[in-house]
Amino acid sequence: MKRGQQKRIPTPGTQRRHHVVGAYDWLTDHIAWTTPARKNTESFVAFLEPLLTVCYPTQRMVLVMDNASFHKSAPSLAALSLFEHRLRVVWLPPYCSTLNPIERFWRHLKDHVCVDKLFPTIEKLVAAVERELTSQNDGAYLSRFMLSKDEP
Repeated sequence: MKRGQQKRIPTPGTQRRHHVVGAYDWLTDHIAWTTPARKNTESFVAFLEPLLTVCYPTQRMVLVMDNASFHKSAPSLAALSLFEHRLRVVWLPPYCSTLNPIERFWRHLKDHVCVDKLFPTIEKLVAAVERELTSQNDGAYLSRFMLSKDEP
């Protein structure tokens, strides 16, 4: 391919997508995640509710969020406002997703599960991703993603 041009290769079938919505706990390196059929306001709010009522029912939290349209929709902002007494939302500047720790985890996940691997079906790929997500929350897992917490 010439630089700046992406070659298109026709393939049979239709494109299928699976989504993962997640939150990275910087303190424990745990991941809360779900796999909704669509990535939209409804799935984001459906993820927030158990995150803020079951996973972290009383803790004060900081959510670092990018500027995805479904993060800033009226229903999402209304859901976030219900927890404003113990929740601080930090909005990243546009196009600065590298500042968000979850983006480093997504890179780790892709590198660990997808690089140099060909899955026979999308279901097997999804199963491998879900295994890796589950393993992330096992403290004994050797390939676990962890952010450095060195104190200055």
